[in-house]
Parts: sequence; C-alpha cells; structure tokens
Amino acid sequence: MEKLRIGIVGCGGIANSKHFPALKSQADKCEMVAFCDTVPERAEKACREYGAEGAKWYTDYNELLKDKSIDVVHVLTPNVAHCPITVAAFEAGKHVMCEKPMAATTEDAEKMMAAWKKSGKKFTIGYQNRFRRDAQMLKRACVEGKLGEVYFAKAHAVRRRAVPTWGVFPNKALQGGGPLIDVGTHALDITLWCMDNYKPVSVMGSVFEKLGSLPEAAEANMFGPWDVNDFQVEDSAFGFVKMENGATIFLESSWALNVRSSLEAATTLCGTKAGAEMVGGMSGAGGYDLIINETTGGVLTEEHISAGDSVAFFEGDNGGGEAQKEAKQWLEAIINDTEPLVKPEQAFVVTQILDNIYKSAREGKEIKLN
Repeated sequence: MEKLRIGIVGCGGIANSKHFPALKSQADKCEMVAFCDTVPERAEKACREYGAEGAKWYTDYNELLKDKSIDVVHVLTPNVAHCPITVAAFEAGKHVMCEKPMAATTEDAEKMMAAWKKSGKKFTIGYQNRFRRDAQMLKRACVEGKLGEVYFAKAHAVRRRAVPTWGVFPNKALQGGGPLIDVGTHALDITLWCMDNYKPVSVMGSVFEKLGSLPEAAEANMFGPWDVNDFQVEDSAFGFVKMENGATIFLESSWALNVRSSLEAATTLCGTKAGAEMVGGMSGAGGYDLIINETTGGVLTEEHISAGDSVAFFEGDNGGGEAQKEAKQWLEAIINDTEPLVKPEQAFVVTQILDNIYKSAREGKEIKLN
C-alpha cells in the first residue's frame, strides 16, 4: 500500500502538540510531505523535524495545493482561515481534515460544505474528545438505549482561570470569539453526538466580557497573567438550545469565571431511563469518570466508571492517545473508503449553534433556525 501524502497548513501550537506526533505514530499509513505557515521559521522547522525525505515548506498555501502528489491536507490555522483554505483544498482535489470548529460563522461553514459535496473527497473536523474512553462508553450506552430518551442535557466547558496566553486565542479577528468557540465547541460536539440529535430549532445566548480586562483576575491564571489590554473576546458565554423533538441543551463555557471548580469537554445527559455525568476533567487528578444514575428495584443507584483520560493539548502537551486514535481512523477512512467518525454534517450543526449563540447575545433575542 502506498502511503498517503499529507500537506499541513498551519504549523503552530495545535499542529505541534497534536497533529505532528499523531501522524508520526501512523508512519505505516502516511507521510508528511509539505508544510505551510505564514511564519517561515515555523514551516521550515516543522519540515525539518517531521517531513519525509524531499518534503517542502511554503508560506503560501496556494503553492502547496499545486502539488498534485498531495492526497490529504490538514488545515490547522486560526478559525477564520478555515473556510478559504478548506474550499481551496477541495477544489485542488484533496481530502481535508480541518481543526475544530469547522468555521467561525455559519456562512463560512456552508461554503465548506458545498465545496466538500462537489469534490467527492473525505472531510472531517478535529473533535478528538470523541475518542476518549468515557465518551466512547457514554455513546455506547446511548446507542444501546440505557438512558432511554435523552430530553435534557448540559454541555460543560468551564474553566475557573485558564485563559490561553499563547498564539492568537484572544484575537477576535482571527479566532471569531473566545471560550465559546474554543472549548465550548468540544462540549457541544460530545453532547450532540451522544444524543444523536442534530436538529436545533432555536438558540438563545448570553456573552460576557467581565474579567478579561481586570488585572486582579489575570494574576491567578493557570498559564500566567494574560494581557488585559489585548483581551478582545468574551471570558464566558452561555447558550440555551431547543431541538426539533423538544429536547433542550444548556451550554456553559468560560476561560475565566468565578466558580469553585472546572469541567471541560464534558456533558450531562438526562434520559427517561437513566442519566449520565462526566465528572473530573481539569479539576480531577485522575482525569474523567463517567457516572450512570438510575433506579433499580425502587432504589436510586449510581454506577461509577473510571475512564482515566484527561483534557489534552494545552501548551507544552505532547499529545495523547485520543489524537492517535483520531489520526488512525481518519487515515483508514480514506484508505478503506469509509466514513470518518466525525461527519461534516454533524460539525456543521455545532458551528451553526455557536454562531447563533453569539448572534442572540448581540441582538438580545431568541434566534429561530431553519
């Protein structure tokens, strides 16, 4: 079998902490042959450290896409650049893995979906938290009907003080938003996926910029004080989503919020037969646990399942098992012509909901969706 030839667009933090090590672990299936970044030194360094023999580096992704030997492109740039690069990659006949979220706006996501459908190529989005053991176990419980009809859920992406102080995270023009689009996207993805419910009909949202400009709030940050003079995004955001079948989802997200504990990339599901909660996360020393609560013989019971995985890909993280699993199944989906676990249609709905939470907050009203 010939190895898939991969081109990387964006050689910053997520590329180095997640994608480069994960793709390197799949050396029997792929090789990284091209690297692009607007910062030449980053592209050259990535090419030198991870490139196959004869690999090239670029500062213009259009030049990379001219290489007809490249099979797959990974789009690992700030959020607002996802759309033009992904569309161009499909037009060049490449399969595309795009980092989360799909796009910063519904309009951009629609353009990406249209280009994908026209291309006939594979497309997926980087929601690696689906590959955590607790997420896999919860999904299985939902598929088997253990929870019954899930009609209420909470999507948790709450950090007490963990504002990312590297890269372009506080830059609204490049990222499109703050914690809602950064970590809220993971929590919402897990929730919708486990519920298998992708038909939202209305969204209400609240977005707050309260702590980002306060020096005293910045001092206690996990990653060191953030620049209060250059904090351009929200520090917390919340959404209330109603689905076509009447189910309701509450989404909470923050980089900085005065709460006692943190819980990230997690969900709480309430069904007619049982409920389920992911607990731990950033606050748990041992990673995540999954708790199933139900009624057995007229008695309220709880089943604790230790999963062990933790939130990965902070600054300095060298990746985790879920990234390797994500890369493996994505490459195998291309090789075997099967569907990737994260389907574009699903990721589109995540972006649609997040975009309309922001819109609801701006306009001060509920947003009805088609």
